[in-house]
Amino acid sequence: MFENNIYDEMLLTITSDKFYIEPVQDSSISVIIDRATGNIIMSNGQGSNEDEKIIGDKKTIYGILGIIRLLAGQYLVVVTGRTKVGDIRKMEVFQMDSGEIIRFPRSASHLNDKQIRIEKEYISMLESILATPHFYFSYSYDLSHTLQRLYNTSHDFLKVPIYQRAKQEFVWNEYILSEFSKNSGASRFCLPIIHGYLSISSCILNGKSFSLILISRRSKERAGTRLFTRGIDSNGNVANFVETEQIVDTTFERASFVQTRGSMPFFWKQYPNLKLKPLPTIIREENNNAAFIKHFEKQLMDYGRQVIVNLVNHSGAQGKLEDFYRKLVNEANNPDLKYEAFDFHKECSKLRYDRLKILIDRLADDLEEMSVTMISTNGTVLSRQQGVFRTNCSNSLDRTNVVQSLLARVNLTYILQRLGVLKQGQRVEDHVGLENTFKTVWSDHADLISIQYAGTGALKTDFTRTGKRTRVGIIRDNINVLLRYYNNNFKDGFRMDALDLWLGHYRVSAGEGRAIKSPLEVKRNLKYSSFLNRSNYINWPRLCPLLRPPSV
Repeated sequence: MFENNIYDEMLLTITSDKFYIEPVQDSSISVIIDRATGNIIMSNGQGSNEDEKIIGDKKTIYGILGIIRLLAGQYLVVVTGRTKVGDIRKMEVFQMDSGEIIRFPRSASHLNDKQIRIEKEYISMLESILATPHFYFSYSYDLSHTLQRLYNTSHDFLKVPIYQRAKQEFVWNEYILSEFSKNSGASRFCLPIIHGYLSISSCILNGKSFSLILISRRSKERAGTRLFTRGIDSNGNVANFVETEQIVDTTFERASFVQTRGSMPFFWKQYPNLKLKPLPTIIREENNNAAFIKHFEKQLMDYGRQVIVNLVNHSGAQGKLEDFYRKLVNEANNPDLKYEAFDFHKECSKLRYDRLKILIDRLADDLEEMSVTMISTNGTVLSRQQGVFRTNCSNSLDRTNVVQSLLARVNLTYILQRLGVLKQGQRVEDHVGLENTFKTVWSDHADLISIQYAGTGALKTDFTRTGKRTRVGIIRDNINVLLRYYNNNFKDGFRMDALDLWLGHYRVSAGEGRAIKSPLEVKRNLKYSSFLNRSNYINWPRLCPLLRPPSV
């Protein structure tokens, strides 16, 4: 299906002057990077110094993520470890296990002692991003696009290199890949990665085999940590926006069902202040209507009709957020926006999670009208999904995942019946093996998305895993609540700054620590260095959410 596949295994030779990158399966071409000038040269065997290469350090790499500039100069970022997740239509999909950051200059002797300390901190930030679970990639399948987007494109589009045709909102190395991708001949060396969750499960039911695939793509456009990144920005991007696609792949057809989640799309904040639950506050002086409209204009363009499922409390501080969200929807007066509020905690109090059926029944007609994307083996589009459920709670994590999994189960039953895998009247939950696979996948998904945003596993996953809310699960949730409190107040400053460095929101100036004062040198008072632990990190004061405008 795809052309211009990326090289999947390469030999990196590091000499005193150059980097040589050669595909293992294609010795006719290589990339030569001059370590002094940073020039990138495509070679077909010419210009290579074979004698120099013989004595160079050699290592196997599995992809080039890009190039980033710090104080010492440029650094090459590569994939050094991978695990195969599975195959999608015979195209391999991998999870990145490890990466490496390799300096262009042979030494850092041109830096003073202060700059060396600053450089180590920057590298530590980048290494923390590479160690974040989980990044995924494929050398042939475009993981950034849903099945429906891929089949809405022309054949010429599929001839474009993967990193160029990818949906850049979900490409987490877009910034560091930009320098390398300027060389048009290097397209097969540029490896785009997505962040989120990916699972491929082989299933057999009623004598028929199929793959159950779940792909969650986290947007990088308003990436951040739980309490430091809430709401929307002036461009209509929201915090913790995730596109989740459930795919059923049989020998003859493929079917896809997409849902989205994201922070409530208006300006609000909830900065950590040593309280267990800081009060969220609407930022009314911002142009909430304009940002709200921008957000949903893009959502309607990307996904069609929006069924907004808001699961926050209808009383207290969250109640004010719910009222404001409802008001914005009403003022928009758009027939393609449907607002469905459900007070999750009130309705499901005293472990009455069976009452979630009330919500699912209310959404049943919308679920049926949306349909699914279905593609035959020969590429014929049999049906298209018409709209999405856009679900949120306060974090767009725990309650959100519970409801998304329930909608996904109902939809999976519909798809399997339509494909003839399930007989009419049969449901996913009637088959123990499939039900257990489904629960495991969606519970693991919940934990991973939560770790990436909040630093801990998800709450309420005992219900997703077992179908029951238990007191043991509540105890486990309380432990995670305390861990989130610790992370939000004492660790997330570093994580925020690392993300801003990786994504290019902050760019290192060459003179930092010498002619220019580095933000890592800024002195803080005891309150902020103790309470928020943002001492030594670049967001303070230049990028810190506490000081920068909330629209940034």
